[in-house]
Amino acid sequence: MSARAEKRLLQAVMAITLLLPLSAALAGVAGGPRFLGHPPVIPTDLDSHFRYVSGLFLGMLLLFASCIPHVERKGPRLRLLGAMVMLGGAARLLSLVVVGVPSVGHRIGLGIELIEVPLLLLWQARIARRSRA
Repeated sequence: MSARAEKRLLQAVMAITLLLPLSAALAGVAGGPRFLGHPPVIPTDLDSHFRYVSGLFLGMLLLFASCIPHVERKGPRLRLLGAMVMLGGAARLLSLVVVGVPSVGHRIGLGIELIEVPLLLLWQARIARRSRA
């Protein structure tokens, strides 16, 4: 596969991968934790914290999206964002161990955070090396 085609494929995979977390972040900002299907009585502080964290998540995802056009030159930013995502995935894994197995959507998120993101970072590094050569 040519370097250009491989770069385009990485860009497409990144864009598709962002769709699910972007929709979750927007739902979290707009509706708080209610979109997860929890009981109608949600403490005010939980709603506030959930929307705040959803806003941070949304900002991080927008930064990820900003890397797509010139992905071969965005290694440092992607590694920083990837580290944040993997740290969040480690926290989610802790919840799985301590509290129990979450819903399918959260298990998919865990896979993205701890498997797909590290693989995307390795792929990006390959694209960056090929573009410099």
